[in-house]
Amino acid sequence: MKSGGNTNSKLILVHPYIQKQTSSNRLCLLAFVSIFTIASLLTLLYTTDSIIPSKNVSSVISSAPISQLPTTAINALLHYASRSNDSYHMSHGEMKSISDVLRRCPPPCNLLVFGLTHETLLWKSLNHNGRTVYIEENRYYAAYFEEIHPEIEVFDVQYTTKAREARELVSAVKEAARNECRPVQNLLFSDCKLGLNDLPNHVYDVDWDVILVDGPRGDGGDVPGRMSSIFTAAVLARSKKSGGNLRTHVFVHDYYRDVERLCGDEFLCRENLVESNDMLAHYVLERMDKNSTQFCCDRKKRSVSAFS
Repeated sequence: MKSGGNTNSKLILVHPYIQKQTSSNRLCLLAFVSIFTIASLLTLLYTTDSIIPSKNVSSVISSAPISQLPTTAINALLHYASRSNDSYHMSHGEMKSISDVLRRCPPPCNLLVFGLTHETLLWKSLNHNGRTVYIEENRYYAAYFEEIHPEIEVFDVQYTTKAREARELVSAVKEAARNECRPVQNLLFSDCKLGLNDLPNHVYDVDWDVILVDGPRGDGGDVPGRMSSIFTAAVLARSKKSGGNLRTHVFVHDYYRDVERLCGDEFLCRENLVESNDMLAHYVLERMDKNSTQFCCDRKKRSVSAFS
């Protein structure tokens, strides 16, 4: 039977089996591409780990230079801190003396401060890449201050001495300098009357680079004097472990008072005094041998450079 139209037309029939085969080929191709992609990613990750091991990454990060506050920022902090209406704040010159030492301190710098004062936040800021720890006599104020400033690390301590007992206590310590009041010791296990042995254990394990004694109160005979804090600072400075910076800068505020000057002379020693005025004394102490039995030597006053 003939039909009208183009006699060259052809009819093509596709068998259902061929359609199924095409779909299967596409699925196989997709699966192959997925497997290849996953294998490539795993190979890349493995190669990266092989080139840069994890411990090498840590060393690269730790070896990155530690930035310090710009000079303009330090000057601004000192300027505004010295313009406080608080009559007990330090002068600009006193704060600058401590700031200059902190700037030269090899990072990370360890700073120990006796007393929460007007300058507490300043010291933390100036030593922002180091560790700063505060020791406070008033446990309630210490807890309150740490609550409103959680970035501050402060510990409270109970002083058992009175300022009026200073000379008697200093004499007793000098007599026991070969035993429980040695200049080099772990104060955590000390029975010395002026040694603070109830601080957290890790405080005694730190090699302190700078120590500031600005507490406890010492403005009366029946309040805790600064005999214990000065003695403790003297022992911590001389008991530093070997290696690293073996010198410690110790500052004593209110140096015009009898207790501060007496304990400074006996435990920090005049030969280590590098700068002083009526309000602030600056000592530089070197680590001592563990068998040392006296705090001060008989040599004449000598000049000690800062962080040489």
